[in-house]
Amino acid sequence: MAAISFDPRVNLQMSKNSHGVISEEIEGLIRVYKDGRIERPPIVPNVPCNVAPVDDVTAKDIVIDKFSNLWARIYVTKRSGRLPLLVYFHGGGFCVASAAWICYHEFLANLASKAGCIIVSVNYRLAPENRLPTAYEDGIKTLMWVKQQTLNCSPEHKWWLSRCNFSSLFLAGDSAGANIAYNMATRLGSSNNPDHYMIIKPLCLKGIILIQPFFGGEARTLSEKNMTQPANSALTLSASDTYWLLSLPLGSTRDHPCCNPLANGASKLRDQRFPATMVCISEMDILKDRNLEFCAALVNAGKRVEKMIYKGVGHAFQVLLNSHLSQIRVQEMVSHLKAFIHQ
Repeated sequence: MAAISFDPRVNLQMSKNSHGVISEEIEGLIRVYKDGRIERPPIVPNVPCNVAPVDDVTAKDIVIDKFSNLWARIYVTKRSGRLPLLVYFHGGGFCVASAAWICYHEFLANLASKAGCIIVSVNYRLAPENRLPTAYEDGIKTLMWVKQQTLNCSPEHKWWLSRCNFSSLFLAGDSAGANIAYNMATRLGSSNNPDHYMIIKPLCLKGIILIQPFFGGEARTLSEKNMTQPANSALTLSASDTYWLLSLPLGSTRDHPCCNPLANGASKLRDQRFPATMVCISEMDILKDRNLEFCAALVNAGKRVEKMIYKGVGHAFQVLLNSHLSQIRVQEMVSHLKAFIHQ
């Protein structure tokens, strides 16, 4: 698997010919102009689905909604039998990245192979063009699409639907994608939804997997204030603030429920129906303390939580692969995910 660099110095020529006043910028990743123009440099290559990083996995792209350009990349391992279905959401602060990025393509192909699961990697709409809760709505729309194809016994999608164990559905994602998975689960399990998970039957939500979930809040945690990050870190505090500014509904603070699940006014965790949850935390991540507080709140609300902490690595190490240690930790993570999915 290739290492990915988020060093902004490689993108100094990103906008030589662009003119105008910049309103917001995360250097090397996204630049928003006062006139509404948005630039996203190709810091990570997109790859077609037929690039095969793993021999025993086939990947294909499918359209879910052509009007909103919602699509997904599906990974099917050659392993025999019906396998758990993992619906996955990539990270990127809700503002950048793609299901076609090479780092996600390689990570998810490897996960499908090693963990023995079918993966639907969702290419949801990005902010600031489509602010939250659009990404959550795209996630729900994807689940309803999968449900419909299943009920219709769609011949077009038999090649992967016939491999799925629909009683073993997992929502998963990293960073902003983990936020999406969590908020989808809360919407499906809300006390305001008396049918709870009945709405997605015959799919049965068995668990959610949150890898370095991207949450925030107006009050800073100790790791946000004190965790020193290298220049090429995938997530600095200033980048985090900018992502929230660009993705939350206009006028919102970081204590909006989309950002801070523990803020006053957020849905009460104890009142929500919630599946088994795995939370993967990186020791060197600025989100470490916020992720730990989130796990503690779930446990106090009587929810079943498995917490994994990965020593010596930072945010998004599983896709950046920027050190030998991160490659070792990825192997550990895949092993943990496999155990959680098949328990």
